[in-house]
Amino acid sequence: MRGPDHQTGHLGGYMNPEAMVPRNHPLRAIRPLVNAALDRLSPDFDQIYSPIGRPSIAPEQLLRALLLQAFFTIRSERQLIEQLTYNILFRWFVGMSIEMPVWDVTVFTKNRDRLLEGDIAYRFLRAILTDPQVGRLLSNDHFSVDGTLIEAWASMKSFRPKDGSGEPPSPGRNGERDFHGEKRSNETHASTTDPDARLYKKAEGQASKLCHMAHVMIENRQCLVVDTRTTLATGTAEREAALAMIGAIPGQHRITVGADKAYDPVDFVADMRDLRATAHVTQNDKGRRSAIDGRTTRHAGYQVSLRVRKRIEEAFGWMKVIGGQRKTRYRGTALVGWMFTLSAAAYDLIRLAKLLGAVA
Repeated sequence: MRGPDHQTGHLGGYMNPEAMVPRNHPLRAIRPLVNAALDRLSPDFDQIYSPIGRPSIAPEQLLRALLLQAFFTIRSERQLIEQLTYNILFRWFVGMSIEMPVWDVTVFTKNRDRLLEGDIAYRFLRAILTDPQVGRLLSNDHFSVDGTLIEAWASMKSFRPKDGSGEPPSPGRNGERDFHGEKRSNETHASTTDPDARLYKKAEGQASKLCHMAHVMIENRQCLVVDTRTTLATGTAEREAALAMIGAIPGQHRITVGADKAYDPVDFVADMRDLRATAHVTQNDKGRRSAIDGRTTRHAGYQVSLRVRKRIEEAFGWMKVIGGQRKTRYRGTALVGWMFTLSAAAYDLIRLAKLLGAVA
């Protein structure tokens, strides 16, 4: 049963928690955006939760708590629950009264997993962007795409042959494992800890790691994240995810999409044109001809797209360093992607608090 989202107004019967949060605190500008988005998601919550039974953690409070985890770089849900025990600012943002007991961390995790069923993280991101005061800030014509690697919560020792052969690690908590002379690939090996993780490196000279691949699309006016995808780490995943995100853009008008040289293959550019998108990709003329020519590069907008495209790294940087997405704490592409999308929503909220304040 869906729990109630209700906050008692007074602290211990004498003080209102609203009065304890500074008027200029950044969370004050973020909370109305979050609450408005959660109100739009209320019908989706009703579909996930039963109308009868024992009340669970209110999904609104659960999502606000997870946003705090991203905002303040809290490294685990156990530490998040500990912070909620005594941090009045956190309690105010989540919507908990001072008398309300804090949830057990196991109950919190189980309720978080329930929200996977309705793809709530993606719907939450969309609910933020459909806010009337946010929509007027966004570009509907110019976008950029890129992908990044998220290191999996799995060690290289877990990357074992699929047929069950191979020498196991030596006994002990962190037993040694000799990889010398052993050829390992995704075709013959898989992680026993996270089967969705793939051995991959994004550039020559870099070490291969077990990872997932995350993809982002931003609009080029304010560089806010408007779509995300998370896939297995493969050589074609970036372009496949980009086509999926471009195809999901509403409307039938022509758009431009900026990208780096990894998106320069002829078939990808052709598929972009079929989607009424002009590929403003960096020309990869090393050893072959680029898929685009002077008909595209001669326009001033092409150079603008190449400059703005680099700002997508700001989103990746925030989500990895602040949002905790450099090395995920979760297993499985579905859960890793859910948390990555929620981190993207947190990034947008941080940006929107400043943008809307500047407009006002």
